[in-house]
Amino acid sequence: MAHLIRHKLGNKLTNAANTVSNKSQAKVSGVFARLGFQAATDEEGLGFADCDDLDYDYRQGMQMDIMQGDEEGGEMDGGDELTEGDSHYQRDGTGPSSSSIKSTGACNELASEVKPKITSWEAGWNVTNAIQGMFVLGLPYAILHGGYLGLFLIIFAAVVCCYTGKILIACLYEENEDGILVRVRDSYVDIANACCQPRFPSLGGHIVNVAQIIELVMTCILYVVVSGNLMVNSFPNLPVSQKAWSVVATAALLPCAFLKSLKAVSKFSLLCTIAHFVINILVIAYCLSRARDWAWDKVKFYIDVKKFPISIGIIVFSYTSQIFLPSLEGNMQRPSEFHCMMDWTHIGACVLKGLFALVAYLTWADATKEVITDNLPSTIRAVVNLFLVAKALLSYPLPFFAAVEVLEKSFFQDGGRAIFPDCYGPGGRIKSWGLGLRCLLVVFTLIMAIFVPHFALLMGLTGSLTGAGLCFLLPALFHLKLMWRKLLWHHVFFDVAIFVIGGICSISGGIHSVEGLIEAFKYGVEE
Repeated sequence: MAHLIRHKLGNKLTNAANTVSNKSQAKVSGVFARLGFQAATDEEGLGFADCDDLDYDYRQGMQMDIMQGDEEGGEMDGGDELTEGDSHYQRDGTGPSSSSIKSTGACNELASEVKPKITSWEAGWNVTNAIQGMFVLGLPYAILHGGYLGLFLIIFAAVVCCYTGKILIACLYEENEDGILVRVRDSYVDIANACCQPRFPSLGGHIVNVAQIIELVMTCILYVVVSGNLMVNSFPNLPVSQKAWSVVATAALLPCAFLKSLKAVSKFSLLCTIAHFVINILVIAYCLSRARDWAWDKVKFYIDVKKFPISIGIIVFSYTSQIFLPSLEGNMQRPSEFHCMMDWTHIGACVLKGLFALVAYLTWADATKEVITDNLPSTIRAVVNLFLVAKALLSYPLPFFAAVEVLEKSFFQDGGRAIFPDCYGPGGRIKSWGLGLRCLLVVFTLIMAIFVPHFALLMGLTGSLTGAGLCFLLPALFHLKLMWRKLLWHHVFFDVAIFVIGGICSISGGIHSVEGLIEAFKYGVEE
């Protein structure tokens, strides 16, 4: 009897020891797998999950949404840092079953497979498209009122926008307990909300959203304005006004209201960019052919105090790309190359914009118009302008769709806190009244283009207000607020200087742009 009892006790102790050993081994293996030293097998990951009772609720929540965010994941997982790609990964039904997703290592592999990352060159191409768009056509007009100081501002704006883009991305990261930078925010709105906590946790996001909507809608208006302007100057003998051409352009843009995604439009982006570079080359080639007649004496050091602030807004608006930089950096294969990408894209943009603006102004001097292609001879102006109109119409859906998304998320889909009901019904089909609101937005851009048909003044006003705010003021302010204790003295100096200079330029440019618009209406200037 005593022998039987000893035998049973021995078996139980052996089983208990084996169980503890297996669980400890699985736990250690899972921890090392998380740190990247080795890959845990499914069985080891399952054992690690089962041996930790505190992880039960966390595993239940992982079935449909693997990670809600870096900060939440760190708290639930015992303080372990999350690697890139962990945040905001949701199951789409194509991955392994939930029973096999038990370790962070598995989550990391699945996250990297769900959303393909872009290279540094692809990211640079996107930034180049944003800061080398159609609006460089207004830069020679900025040189007209700024002279050499206008050229300096083209360089200065490139340096400042490159710097503020970098510090904006720095605000997405915070150091964990081990001193490693972890991405804890995903967007411009998240950064703004973090700066307004704890008293006003959503105020900053609302301000940024309003600025984004204004800038996107104004961009759409400018595309309609420039389309009408180009068409009326391409066919001056036709009895059709700029306003009438704007109506025709808007009629072609009404199908944008039916867009559910940008897949149907994205295929034209490369063609638009190629066409734009071809147009720039044609304009520069024509200007070089008249190099003997260049008016170097017209480029002066003094400025037109009344109109130069408008030029500042034009230059700033041509560099705006901060809105989508957080998303772009989050989708890069190597986020560490973001700074290098920003450097060479802005250096290239600065060189090309400076050369284009200077060469075009030297060719036409005081006769330089708001849209430089209007200065071309009639023989080639129509061809170039038609290409530009096509580019403008194909570029319109991008800011339009972005504006619609911001409006819908802010007022119609804000997680039950929206002011109005959802625009979409079962199956993701847009409701009739939601479609009507989109059509109204297209019509609103037409109405604004008809009543304010002044490309340079509108561009200057937008750049002075939302452009300077999103590119100069807010990044500098957010950087100071979120990283004050870690900044060196020269970083603080740069941020404060950018904020002050940006504020002065924004206020003066906005005032003078409004004065210019009032004067244009007063004297009945059409363009």
